[in-house]
Amino acid sequence: MKISNLVCRLLATSVATAALFAAPAAAADKPIRIGLVSFLSGPAAGPFGVPARIAAEAIVESLNAGTAPAPYNAIGFSGVPIELVIIDEAGGATKQVAEFRNLVERQQVDFVIGYISSGDCLAIPPVAEELKKLTVLFDCGTPRVFEEGTYKYVFRTRPHATMDAVAGARYLLDTRPDLASYAGINQNYAWGQDSWNDWTAVMSVLRPKAEIVTSQMPKFGAGQYGAEISALMQSRPDVIHSSLWGGDLEAFMLQSTPRGLFRRSGLLLIAGEPNLHRLVGNIPDGTIVGARGPHGVFAPKSALNDWLRSIYRARTGLDPNYPAYSAAQAFLGLKAAYEKARLDKVRNATPMGAAEGVKEGMEEAYKMPSTDEVIAAFEYLTFDGPSGKVMMKLGKGHQAVQGTAYGTTRTVGGQIKIENIKYYPVEQVQPPEGMSSIDWIKGGLKPGKW
Repeated sequence: MKISNLVCRLLATSVATAALFAAPAAAADKPIRIGLVSFLSGPAAGPFGVPARIAAEAIVESLNAGTAPAPYNAIGFSGVPIELVIIDEAGGATKQVAEFRNLVERQQVDFVIGYISSGDCLAIPPVAEELKKLTVLFDCGTPRVFEEGTYKYVFRTRPHATMDAVAGARYLLDTRPDLASYAGINQNYAWGQDSWNDWTAVMSVLRPKAEIVTSQMPKFGAGQYGAEISALMQSRPDVIHSSLWGGDLEAFMLQSTPRGLFRRSGLLLIAGEPNLHRLVGNIPDGTIVGARGPHGVFAPKSALNDWLRSIYRARTGLDPNYPAYSAAQAFLGLKAAYEKARLDKVRNATPMGAAEGVKEGMEEAYKMPSTDEVIAAFEYLTFDGPSGKVMMKLGKGHQAVQGTAYGTTRTVGGQIKIENIKYYPVEQVQPPEGMSSIDWIKGGLKPGKW
């Protein structure tokens, strides 16, 4: 290759890239419409759905203003503003399938970001494939989405729940190596079933002598837990594992604490972080708590973390919880994929050594990338979020992986603090590509290569 041709190529790409990220919003025919689906009513709204919606609105406002930190400081998506269409996730999977069709066929959204419930996350992907709509699952945990199916149009920008069980068990045994017995209370649907199955499988590998004394599986949204609390008290486990979340977790804690359940048994809450500020006085000191990733108090110091905390506090006066971080990962992951797809269009449209390629590249930069181009850019993408690096490494590049963290609670001055934090890298808590979570666990949790 001649040096002059190389210089010309680099100059052309540099100029075209600058044009890409400086492109005015007027260059787009219309804003990019994103359907956001989150719980806005019901018991899951307060600690989960509403914080996610607040974060999404704050993020979109900041992105449209171009005030997010690099590398997300281009206005909107590559200069094109974002418009949200917000839908309530309450109502069950059948209703959400109908709402999804409405978002695509009537509201004509360009992308969909959503779903906290694992049941909804299992129901939506086949419909997204049918309608060919790029959909980002932002919070749900069941590993079955990509372990039981292969999808072109569906991505999940947060790790699945196997990570929570593996890291939770490691933390428990790091802090209580003499553990002799445990019990569980988990919701009787995909999320609770998968969490308990992963947990018992991990414990059978890491602490095979520990006895399972009882497993309670109340229905999702049960509200009353008297019988389950009695069974847990009678079985007297060393620790109680729970993946209860939202209003179910709050109801359980408000009913179990006065009865003295935790005077004898410790507690491990896989998804407890969003409820901490709502349950002061009802979360016993020493409770092991996770945030389903290095989110919230577990998040590392960074410009992106400072940004999310700042824009969220401006709206609520509170620090963002992990559903807010989950929403941020979805929006930033989609933005990173979109802008990579657009940049790839520019590079591909700039012939080597041709000065006119700059003009062609600039013209190409003003065009929105196709869904297929965004999908190609999204697969196996690595991007930065407020809680650190996110790698799309599982599910043929459609499922994110991260490390995670756990800590224990202590109430100080009327607030619940997290202490004794321990971090677990991704290779210790996630199965490698091509292996199911259960097979990886039963095979001895051998560290993968990332």
